Amino acid sequence: MIAILGRVLLATLIVAVSFTVSLWTMDYFWPRQAAAPARLPSLAELPPLPPATRASVIIAPVAITLPAIREAMEANAPRDLSGKQDNPLSKLLSKADIGFTVARTPIAVSGRPEALTISTGINGALRVTGQLATGAANLGGTITSLLNQNLGRDVQNVTGKVLDQRADIRGQVAVSSRPAIGANWRIEPNLTGQVTLGEGSLSIAGARLSVSREVKPLIDRAVNEQITALQNRLRGDPFIEQAARREWAKMCRAIPLGGGKTGMPDLWLEMRPTRAFAAQPRIDANAVPLTVGVQADPRIVPNASTPHCPFPAQLELVPPLDQGRVNIGVPVDVPFTEINKLLETQMKDRKFPEDGSGPAEVTVRRANMSASGERLLISLLVNAKEKKSWFGFGTEATIHIWGKPTLDREQQILRMTDLSLAVESEAAFGLLGAAAQAALPYLQSALEKNAVVDLKPFAASARTSIERAIADFRQQSNNVKVDAAVTGLRLVGIEFDSRTLRIVAEADGNVRVAVSKLP
Repeated sequence: MIAILGRVLLATLIVAVSFTVSLWTMDYFWPRQAAAPARLPSLAELPPLPPATRASVIIAPVAITLPAIREAMEANAPRDLSGKQDNPLSKLLSKADIGFTVARTPIAVSGRPEALTISTGINGALRVTGQLATGAANLGGTITSLLNQNLGRDVQNVTGKVLDQRADIRGQVAVSSRPAIGANWRIEPNLTGQVTLGEGSLSIAGARLSVSREVKPLIDRAVNEQITALQNRLRGDPFIEQAARREWAKMCRAIPLGGGKTGMPDLWLEMRPTRAFAAQPRIDANAVPLTVGVQADPRIVPNASTPHCPFPAQLELVPPLDQGRVNIGVPVDVPFTEINKLLETQMKDRKFPEDGSGPAEVTVRRANMSASGERLLISLLVNAKEKKSWFGFGTEATIHIWGKPTLDREQQILRMTDLSLAVESEAAFGLLGAAAQAALPYLQSALEKNAVVDLKPFAASARTSIERAIADFRQQSNNVKVDAAVTGLRLVGIEFDSRTLRIVAEADGNVRVAVSKLP
C-alpha cells in the first residue's frame, strides 16, 4: 500500500515539474504579452472652465508721518514776509512809507482728529518814515488838540520835521488743514489760516498808531496768498496719481514661477488689477493715515501672458477702512497631464492588499485620471497574481474606478470618495482572474485611503507666487517703508473640465506703508 502511495506522489511530482517546466519554456520562447487594456468607459465631455473671476483685495494704510509733513513745509514755506501799508495819516504825514518785515520761526506740526495744525512764530518790525505835513497847523478837531496836548507847544513849530519810527512785531501764524482726496486722484488740502499779533503802538507826533491794527491786514494778506498758492499747487499736483500708476504697472504682469528641477510644471502668475479705491484721510497725533486699496484678478496659468490693465480714470471713494489687509484668491489651473504625473508617482508599484492578505496580490503599474461629469475616473494598469495555487498564476489588466473628488482643506489633498468599480473592469482578468477578481474589493478599499492627489506642491507654488508678487512692494527706500507679508494660505475649492483641474487658493496677509519724506 505504501509503495502504491509513493508511486502516486512521485507521478504527481513529475507531472507538476513537467507542467512548470513547460510553462517556463513557453514563457521563454513565447513571452506572455500584457493583457490589452479594458475598454475605456464612456466619458462625458465637459465644457471648458469659465475664466477665473476670483477677486483679490490689497488694502494698504499709508501713514504720512507728521515729521515728513513738517519737513516739507519747512523746506517750502517762505522764511520772511514783508509788505507796505497805505498811509493812514496822509493829513499828518507826507512822503510816508509804512512797511513791515517779519521772519518766521521753525514750523511745528501737530495732529488731532479734527484737523492738522501747522504753526510758526513771527518776529519783526513795523517802520514808519515820513515828514510832517505843512498843512498840519490847519488841522482842527481831535488831532490838533491831541498834538498840542502831547507836545505842549504849537504844532507849527514841528512842521516839516522828518520822522523815522519803529515798533516790534510779535505773533503767531496757525494754518489748519482737513485734507481730503478726490475721485480725480488729487488732494484737496482745505487750508485755513489765522494770524495773531501782540498789542503794540507807535507814536507819530503824539498820535498813536496801533501796530496790530495796521500790520495784521498786511500779514493776513501775505499769509492768505501763500495758502492760496499752496492749495492750488496741491490741487494740481499729480504725485498721488503718478505713484499709483507706477504701482499699477508693477502689478499688471505675468510672473514666471519656474518648474524644472522642482518637479512642478512651468507656471506663471498673472496679476491683473481692475479697481482702485480709497478712504478719506484720518489724522492722529503721529501721522495722517490714508488708506488705499486695489482689487485684482490673479490666476496661475501654464503659459506666459500679457495682461491688459487699463488704469482707472476715477478713484473710487469708500467708507473708512479699519486696517490694512491682503486677501488674494488664486485659481491654479493644472492640466490633467500634470495631475497624472503626480498620481502615478504616488501609485506606481503600490501593492494591494498592503498587508499581504487575500487570495491575490495586485500591483499598480500605471495610473491615469480623467474627468466625466461630476466624477473622475481613475484607470489603473495592474499586475494581478493569484496566491491560492502552488503555481501563482498572474496577468496584467486595466481596471477603471469611478470616484467623486473632494477637497481635504486641512491636509491639502484631493481625495476620491464614493468609489465604484466600472462595469468594464469586471471581466478584465478573464478566466484567470477568479482569484484576482476576489482581490478587487481589497483594491477598492485601499484606493479609498490611497487614491489621493497631494496638492501641497501646488499650494506651496501658489504661496511662493503670491509672495513674489508682493516682493516688489517691500522694496525699501529712504523715504518709504513698506511692510507686506503673507501670513497664511489655504485651499478653498476645486473645479475641473475635461482637460484641466482648477484649484482655488486663498492667501491672507498684512501690509502697511510709512512715508517719512514727501516729494
